[in-house]
Amino acid sequence: MSRIRRMRDLDSNPCLEETDASTKCMDENQYQKDLCTSYFIKYKNCRKFWNGIMITRRREGTVPYMPAAEERKQILESLESLPY
Repeated sequence: MSRIRRMRDLDSNPCLEETDASTKCMDENQYQKDLCTSYFIKYKNCRKFWNGIMITRRREGTVPYMPAAEERKQILESLESLPY
């Protein structure tokens, strides 16, 4: 699978929604980054959260390191609020 296709795959990219929102914001605002800061922060926090999950699963020997989309949905639903 190509890198681009893998990044568009919901099972591979837990922050696809945040990626798309950031891109859309940039497109709509003629690439003025300062107008999209909140989207960038949300994306960064999303990546940080799921990276932490991957590190924990790797330490515990859980494979795959990145949970599949359905498992990620369950993880997020088990939390009181969205962590990012």
